[in-house]
Amino acid sequence: MSLATLLIAGLALSSAMLSGLFFVFSNFAMKAFSGLPGESGVSAMQSINRAILNPGFLGLFVGTAAGSLAVLAVAIGHWQHPASAWIAAGALLCLVGCHLVTAGINVPLNHRLDGVDAAGPDAARAWGDYLARWQPWNHVRTLVTLLAAATYAIGALKMAGA
Repeated sequence: MSLATLLIAGLALSSAMLSGLFFVFSNFAMKAFSGLPGESGVSAMQSINRAILNPGFLGLFVGTAAGSLAVLAVAIGHWQHPASAWIAAGALLCLVGCHLVTAGINVPLNHRLDGVDAAGPDAARAWGDYLARWQPWNHVRTLVTLLAAATYAIGALKMAGA
């Protein structure tokens, strides 16, 4: 198996891991948090947003983006290869649907929530607004990273000649 095939397979796995993380939030974590009073919900999410900024998550998230950029460039340069369209699709899904959505929507919402005084009078309103905006985009990230994992897996199989 070539190094390129292993890289694509690794991107399939890392995309699947990201999808799983987002799925946890979409499927039950945010539903559980939405039942909390504003003060508790804001505090819980602020704590999560701080805790997630760790080497394990950041390595996975940034590594998946960097790998996606690299394989996108190679796929475009070798467009005639049967795996290239699958690999490019995985990279674009990952870069646009996961990383761009995260950087452009979810992270700014997290930063805005981080500025909320959990014990303040606006906590309940801020929490409701956050949930209404953050959750739909997290659903997008969940689905898109799952699709990226699938297209990367198909690309890896095609690279391996299967």
